[in-house]
Order: sequence, then C-alpha cells, then structure tokens
Amino acid sequence: MNAIRYWRESIAAVLAVGLVAVAFVVPYLDNELITPIINRTPQQVRDFADAAPLFGFRELHLGLGTPFAILIAIAGVLWGPEIARRLSWRKLLPLTWGVSLAWTMALAMVDGWRRGFSTRLSSTDEYLHEVPDITDIPATLQGFSERILDYQADSWTTHVSGHPPGALLTFVWLDRLGLSGGAWAAWLCVLVGTSATMALIVTVRALGDETMARRAAPFVALAPAAVWIAVSADAFYAGVVAWGIALLALSTQKNRWPVSLAAGVLLGFGVYLNYGLGLMALPAVAVLVAGRALRPAVWSLLGALAGALVVAAIFTAYGFWWFDGYELVQERYYQGIATDRPFEYWGWANFAALFCALGIAVPAAFPRIFTRVQPINLLVIAGLAAVVMADLSQLSKAETERIWLPFAMWMLLAPAVLPQRTHRFWLGLQVLVALAINHLLFTNW
Repeated sequence: MNAIRYWRESIAAVLAVGLVAVAFVVPYLDNELITPIINRTPQQVRDFADAAPLFGFRELHLGLGTPFAILIAIAGVLWGPEIARRLSWRKLLPLTWGVSLAWTMALAMVDGWRRGFSTRLSSTDEYLHEVPDITDIPATLQGFSERILDYQADSWTTHVSGHPPGALLTFVWLDRLGLSGGAWAAWLCVLVGTSATMALIVTVRALGDETMARRAAPFVALAPAAVWIAVSADAFYAGVVAWGIALLALSTQKNRWPVSLAAGVLLGFGVYLNYGLGLMALPAVAVLVAGRALRPAVWSLLGALAGALVVAAIFTAYGFWWFDGYELVQERYYQGIATDRPFEYWGWANFAALFCALGIAVPAAFPRIFTRVQPINLLVIAGLAAVVMADLSQLSKAETERIWLPFAMWMLLAPAVLPQRTHRFWLGLQVLVALAINHLLFTNW
C-alpha cells in the first residue's frame, strides 16, 4: 500500500497503534512518573489486568490451533475479498459464518481445549456457578435484585450480580435442555457470537448496499475480536442484539411488522442480558435513518417497541424491575475492583483495549467513515457513539475488549469503505493482530 497516497488512513492507523503502545507501556513506568497522574501506582493498575490494557497475562505459547489459525488467515487474506465479491449471496452468508467460526475456534485451540474453551465459563465468578442452585425460576426473578449487593451470605457471583437475570436464565435454560457444563455454554456463546457476522452484512444489504456488505464480509469474519468471542458471554449478547438490528433493517422493507416485532423481542431481551445494551438504541436509530423511507421506519419502530415491551412486561410480571437492578449494580460495581481501577488511565486505555479487538484496519477507515454519508458509515458511527457513552459512564473500566463486543461488531464494518485495492493489505494486518495477541498473551476470556 502506498502510504503517501493513503496518508489519511496511514495517520489514523499510526495514531491507533500509538495509543495501544502507550497503554501497554504506562503500567510499567516508574511510580514517580505515574502516581501523580493516575493516583495509583503502576503495580495497582496491573493487579487486576497484568497485561493492561488487556485482561490477561503475558505468556508466549503455541498450541494445536496455531497451524490452523495461520492457514485460515493466509487463505482469507489471499482469496477472501475476491470470493466475497463473486460468490452468490445465499452461499456467502453461511460461508462468512463458517469462516468466522473456524477462525474463532482455531484461535481458542491455541490455548487448548480446556484452557481455551471448555472451562472458560466454569470459574466461581461465572454464571454456571449459580446454575445448579436455580430450582425455581419465578422465585429467582422475584428475589434477584435482593442478592445483587456484595458482602451478603447469598450474594450473586460477580458476573451474575453485574447483569440482569436474562443472562443467568439463558444458562439455566441450556442446563434444563440437558446441555450442562462449560463446553456446552461455550458452544452457545461461540455459535451465537460468530453468527453476528451474518447479521452485520445482512443489515448492510437490507439497507440497500450489497456491495459494501460483500466488502465487509472478510473483515468481520477474520476480526481480532474472535479472540474474545471464544469464550465470553458477551459474545452471546453481541449475537442476540446483532440479529435484533438485522431484523429491524429487514423490517423496513415493505412494512414487515412481524419482523420488526421479532427485532424488538431480541433487542428487548438484550437489555435483560446486559444493562449497557440499552445503548443498542443508537445502531437501531442508525438503521431507521439509513432506511430513508419515513412510513416503513415508523412502522418498524412501533413494531420493535411493541416487541421490547412484551419482554419487559414478562420480566416485570415475574418480579424483576429493571431500574432497581440498574441502580443496585452501580453500587455493586464500586464494591469491587472498580474503586482500584483509575479512570485517569482506563478512561483512554479502554479504547486501546477496544482497538486490540477491532484491529488496525478499523481506525484506519475512520477518516472515510466521517467524510461520507451512507448506511454502513451510520452503523459504524453508531457503534462508536455507543462505546464513547459507555466509557463516559465510568461503568466500564478495563475488560472492554469483551464488554464492548456488542458495539464493536458494528465498527468492524468500517474497513469496507477503504479502497478495494488495499483490502488484502489491511486484512493481513487484521489477522496479524489477532495471531500476535493470542500467542503472546493468555487472555482471561
């Protein structure tokens, strides 16, 4: 790629890499330099994120997935853009999901089956720890908020307390189906999380731009975010709301109100999976604006609101009031390690962690994203606006490489606007970022 010719993209990419580099260096500077600025010693920052700004620790390692990940990366860079351009749409959708799934699992297997997959959701802080004790779902919902605060005999574990009950119930229902244990939970997260790749390009195409959807397909399939899709529950959340947005986009065609109702159910359930997913209203608005037809947009909005209200009504009828949970979870957040995570560092290092999941190509595309108005640009800007609002809330300090996955997915569309002749170059950088992170660090998710 000619750096002079594409100077805007080059500068944006260098700035993003610089931010990430500084975020990795700061926690290892001398106390005298850092303590007056962040009011914490570098060691205190590293206590809860040894590989700050990423949550994990440094460990150079190879694994069974290494050769497979390298082969998938090479094949994707060499042939991905051309295949995405030529293949029929019906074949492109499952292929995009299949490549994303293979890429995600190959990266997970670098850490091994147990360490990288089957036990990731089985720790004492996770949802599965509480599942065996849930014998009465209505009673659980009725008393859910009472167990959010810490330092009680029956306080929920960290992740259960930090989310609405929909997250816990998802794994309870999975267990009731006979699919118990960490491996099945991991498969659910990975399958739903990687399916978001289809939802993304379906959305762009539904808004009238199949060309951009095809250009985006290799980038969403081979994203560095795959490192955290396997395995975190946030990948499941990302998949659920991504399909909610996709259905909303589809509903704007010919007033398909049943589709908009289904979109509202998924987006409404998303709010009961994660309190922060109320910010998915921004991509939803972007979809309605990008549709450019007032009447279908109004009907889609009304249908989506109806679907979301049905979900809210069910949870409320069974005794869980969302706003009570939201207030209590803020108090619980500061009962834990949030008080030891200085916003003076994480306020900007959160974005460094996010760029690790997005890769270099996404920020490189920002100059073009903000200088044109088309559906894919609006979706990317909506995702970016959501993470900015999440950051300013100060309820996301560290671990944003996974926590912000539902918003980051929409930002992964950005490289599609880069000149097509440069796609292999940028895609190559994307896979190198993922391979480097996965082999140099052991991430906790």
